[in-house]
Amino acid sequence: QVQLVESGGDLVQSGGSLRLSCAASGFIFSSYAMSWYRQAPGKERELVARIDNSGYSTNYADSVKGRFTISRDNVKNTLYLQMNSLKPQDTAVYFCNTQRRGNDYWGQGTQVTVSS
Repeated sequence: QVQLVESGGDLVQSGGSLRLSCAASGFIFSSYAMSWYRQAPGKERELVARIDNSGYSTNYADSVKGRFTISRDNVKNTLYLQMNSLKPQDTAVYFCNTQRRGNDYWGQGTQVTVSS
């Protein structure tokens, strides 16, 4: 079955950097687009970044453009999110996501906390 396992979340100071990883299994990773979402307390889950199956096409939320970079390694079946210049408003649980046969699949999430 599809499994997505995020890691890399941590407590970091404003202006710092983190790299999140999402290990994927149970499907042909290289065939599917992947996304990162985040959910802050009391807020709806929002799309942060998306990457196509090849890794050549990416899209970002306006709030993270120029600071975050999504990438993937189709040999290691792993999705990444490099986050630089972190701000307190980036504090959230970050989830990786894929859509397969009309279904959404989510990992358990990893907590990112940015202190001011």
